[in-house]
Amino acid sequence: MAENKQHQLLSGDTEDTQEEQFEPQLRPQTLAEYIGQNQLKHELEIYIKAARERDEALDHVLLYGPPGLGKTTLAMVIAHEMGVNIKTTSGPAIEKTGDLVALLNELQPGDVLFIDEIHRLPKVVEEMLYSAMEDYYIDIVVGEGPTAHPIHFPLPPFTLIGATTRAGILSAPLRDRFGIVMHMNYYTENELQQIVFRSAKIFKTTIDEDGAHELALRSRGTPRIANRLLKRVRDFAQVAGKSTIDTASVKQALQLLRVDSRGLDGTDRKMLTTMINYYHGGPVGLKTIAANIGEETNTIEEMYEPYLLQIGYLSRTPRGRVVTKAAYEHLHLPLPEDKH
Repeated sequence: MAENKQHQLLSGDTEDTQEEQFEPQLRPQTLAEYIGQNQLKHELEIYIKAARERDEALDHVLLYGPPGLGKTTLAMVIAHEMGVNIKTTSGPAIEKTGDLVALLNELQPGDVLFIDEIHRLPKVVEEMLYSAMEDYYIDIVVGEGPTAHPIHFPLPPFTLIGATTRAGILSAPLRDRFGIVMHMNYYTENELQQIVFRSAKIFKTTIDEDGAHELALRSRGTPRIANRLLKRVRDFAQVAGKSTIDTASVKQALQLLRVDSRGLDGTDRKMLTTMINYYHGGPVGLKTIAANIGEETNTIEEMYEPYLLQIGYLSRTPRGRVVTKAAYEHLHLPLPEDKH
């Protein structure tokens, strides 16, 4: 229970109402202000400029990658750069076709409709999106029984921006209707350090260069986690009477939060040590890992595994997941003879 609560803190799944006032300020408004994702930004600048010169809606955009990398923020930046309004929703929130019709009916020419977790759209809603995306119309049935009749409902040209952590499970017909498909990468330590400095100013707190670097190292390549940890470190520094957050403040606070030097939390370490202690480091099936540590397989795939793969602590094989030599070294555990 404590580990689940801790990971919610790190991933940003649990919102603190007192901190929500900062969220709009943390989000950049323009591509120039948006830190990181440089190749992606360069491409978007071209697509946006071309669409504006032609006075057309931007082509539909699919953003995919691990949670917390700024997909929602980027959607808002795109709308701002295009000079249009944005309506935001999520796949689970659109339960029936009527919900989608209501959203589409509110759009003006060129507007952006942002659907987070688009992979969770009901099938019937997804199928209605096909004609809306491709030809800007939907067919709806009005009435019931013998009086039921279809109505052809034209739509203004609009841009659908879909965000997902699981692009692989999107249906091919939906995925193929996105003209712009972009993968969001983990952030570098330097980019995260810049984000920490920017956020610290918004929080009206001071952090020195070494402290910001230490925080960046432990943020799992993810801006959302960097901002969450900064808020918690700020609390510790304030109670300790420090006017500036330094390296010592960061290390002390994150030690109490059980976040280690590479950003691994209690669940990450439990997952790796369970594989090592019970299964000789692997290969181990995903369902077996999930059963052993008390997590859902989807949670492991979406929230834990991507970062462990990214930093080389875990590898995938046809037979299952395997703990790497680098993970043994990080955990200060002896490497089995057959892995030398």
